[in-house]
This record gives sequence, structure tokens and C-alpha cells, in this order.
Amino acid sequence: MEDPATITQAIANNVRAQRSHRGLTLDALAARSGVSRGMLVQIEQGRTNPSISTLTRIASALGVTVAGLVEVSDVPVVRVIDRSDVVTFDQGGVRARLLVGAERPTILELWDWRLAPGEHHDGDAHPAGTREMLTVLAGELTLTVYGKDHLVRADDAVLFTADRPHRYANRGQEELRLVMVVAEPRQVPDQ
Repeated sequence: MEDPATITQAIANNVRAQRSHRGLTLDALAARSGVSRGMLVQIEQGRTNPSISTLTRIASALGVTVAGLVEVSDVPVVRVIDRSDVVTFDQGGVRARLLVGAERPTILELWDWRLAPGEHHDGDAHPAGTREMLTVLAGELTLTVYGKDHLVRADDAVLFTADRPHRYANRGQEELRLVMVVAEPRQVPDQ
């Protein structure tokens, strides 16, 4: 059984995350839910314990369940990933390690990639709205999106929409190393 302060904080975090994920302002959520902006501010700051009636209106406006708003995350505030728990993808001259991932409120992945000279990896289209950002630590990356090549050199960074096929290629003479973050939005229920 969770203590009331933990549940109040979970509600604050969940309401704020769901509102933010949908791109709603406090005013927009207030208009949709019939809950005052002031009450929403107090809820999101964890300064009040809202009634079931208030939670029901907010949940309905966000398209989620009341249970989803009061859910206490089992993910700690800080999570250290031991190197022995890192997932590795190894295919000849292409090696990638999924260093850490998260699923709430957005699916996030942090990757460490290495490609030998002459190697490439074809990335499938991710779900709509997925973005990737990466920085090259060593070597040169040729990133191909929509058939157009983009050269990303060491210490450069790039951000792109990854909801289409793309390719990472090492056309250089030295190993390519890059660190990448993939941000995939969770599917939002129809409003």
C-alpha cells in the first residue's frame, strides 16, 4: 500500500506527462476537462490530492484511465544500468549497444554504434513522429534519408525524422563511432 504523498506525487507526474505528451496547455486541459486551471496547477505541483470526480474529468479529457493517472511508477527516479545488462547487436563490422531505454512518457533509447570502414546499417522506418539525434565521436557518418546523403563528421551532430527508411554508412577509412538517441512517441488514444 502506497502512502498518500507518493500517490499525490504520482498523480502530479502522470497528469503533467500526459498533458505534455499531447501538447496541451493548462488552459486547453482546463477547457476540455472542466477542471479549473488553478486546480490543475495545484495537482501538477503535487500540492493537492484531487477527488475521484476531478480525476475522472481529467482522465477523460486526456483519453486515459483514472488508474493510469494514479499509477505509481515502479521505475526509480535514478536507474543505473550495469554494463553486463547492456543489450548488444553485432553483425560483422557493425556493432551497436542499447545502453539504456525508457518507456514513459516517451519511448527513449540511448545507443552506442560502431561501424567498420565500408560497413552500413539500414534502419527501418520507425512509427510516425519518431526522431533520432546523434553525434559522431570518431570517423565520418554518411546518413541517407529519402535517398539524400548527409555527411556528419566527428564532433558534429544531427537530428532527423526517422519515420522513414534510413541508412548509416561508414565510407571512410577509420572506424565510425556514434552515440544516438531514439525518441518514439507512445501511441495516443483517439480523442
